[in-house]
Amino acid sequence: MDLGIRGKRALVCASSKGLGLGCARALAEAGCDLVMNARGAEALEEAAARIREEFGVGVKTVAADVTTGAGQAQVLEAAGEVDILVTNAGGPPPGSWQDWEREDFIKALDANMLTPIALMKALLPGMMERGWGRVVNITSQSVKAPIAVLGLSNSARAGLTGYVAGTARQVAGKGVNINNLLPGIHATDRADSLDKGVADSQGITMEEARAQRYATLPAGRYGTKEEFGAACAFLCSQHAGFIFGQNILLDGGGVNATL
Repeated sequence: MDLGIRGKRALVCASSKGLGLGCARALAEAGCDLVMNARGAEALEEAAARIREEFGVGVKTVAADVTTGAGQAQVLEAAGEVDILVTNAGGPPPGSWQDWEREDFIKALDANMLTPIALMKALLPGMMERGWGRVVNITSQSVKAPIAVLGLSNSARAGLTGYVAGTARQVAGKGVNINNLLPGIHATDRADSLDKGVADSQGITMEEARAQRYATLPAGRYGTKEEFGAACAFLCSQHAGFIFGQNILLDGGGVNATL
């Protein structure tokens, strides 16, 4: 399927690996030029070089922590006019409600709510002026079904979801679509970290921890970054022009809900 976005310019945050990289690769395959951001310069440059070689698109890299004001300014200056924005940041660590202090919540809000909002605020006006734009925020299945040990993530991502619900409908008439992708567990470093936590707490192997989680998913496996990237690219395509303010689960059937 021709996604109709060849030649568009896409900013993809946290895109040196994991779900962000999956999105960057899928957009590059569709013909988008990329601005890729991540904190680690080495991994970012390696990922960018592979994309240039495989897909023949332009790729600019910005090694910066986009969850900080300085990092945002650096990324936005390098990005210039952007047609597609994919926001993404690693989730806060798991824990217990008894242990989280105000500083923990502020850090989670900065990374998983306020950073996407700042990037949208900066880039939406240009998209609206040009009459076309796409924003995809990578959030979490916890927006639909909160996960107790991920309370910091639950809180911050739910806040972003509320912001998008209103904002998406305010910009829809200008040809700009904002939607959220809600991943369940995917085969990424984040999954390895969570599985290691289970393995350590239960005194079992990583393989046994993964098998436990597989058993909770109707799909019987973790998702892949390629599947996730394809879904992101579709939401950024010409075919998604009637989809606004939606929260789309990619969770292997893990959230058991009618709506």
